Amino acid sequence: MRGRAFLRRRRREADLETMVRPSNGFLSALSADDYESIRAHLRTVDLPHDAVLVETGETLKRAYFPHRGVISLVVKLAKGEHVQVAMIGRDSLLGTLSTMGDACALNTAVVLVPGVASVMDLDRLRMAAEQSSTLRTLLTRHGLAVYAQVQQTAGCNAAHPVEARLSRCLLHTHDLSGDYRLLLTQEAMAQMIGARRNSVSLVANTLQQANFIHYSRGHIQILNLEGLRQTACECYATVKAQYDRLLGP
Repeated sequence: MRGRAFLRRRRREADLETMVRPSNGFLSALSADDYESIRAHLRTVDLPHDAVLVETGETLKRAYFPHRGVISLVVKLAKGEHVQVAMIGRDSLLGTLSTMGDACALNTAVVLVPGVASVMDLDRLRMAAEQSSTLRTLLTRHGLAVYAQVQQTAGCNAAHPVEARLSRCLLHTHDLSGDYRLLLTQEAMAQMIGARRNSVSLVANTLQQANFIHYSRGHIQILNLEGLRQTACECYATVKAQYDRLLGP
């Protein structure tokens, strides 16, 4: 088993190495010089489901650039509640703010959707950014995009109905992962939108009856993106517009 896993990882690494530019949005947006300054320090890792990449208060030591999969940024409250405040997928990276300042993690980062990522030591990325104004600018814009998502999520979870919030999160997870099939338990979905599990169960059933999704034992298949867009609140489009403005060509 270990031998097969090693071979699969080597094939993934070879695939990434032979790409003109990897599929991660941050890496693909780098100038040729900036990409060359970090390329030798990139390596490939799996993102297993539920893997904790860093806990709140720990020092983040590596930057993660997902090619597939989604990383959830979670706030843990004193009574044990876990609330998601943002997601990072193939469009960005985990570690923007740590690169530009304090490397102490402000929240817990856990793999929501399994996949694969390029990683590099955060100190290496920080050194490269210190030597390149264009790399610093790109890191800043990605940091602002994540902040815009955090801000909108806070407002959304406080003001909008559960059905709209869940539709927003399913759409965003699809965008970040590129997949119509998602492994999301009721507990994970409740964490995503700051709601109780029984509320999530009722809303997921409503979306299934509308034929927007098919849901069974933690497996979700998105059947109708437009239906979810019509059900979602304005927060999905607002965050998408901010990402397009900050990270677009």
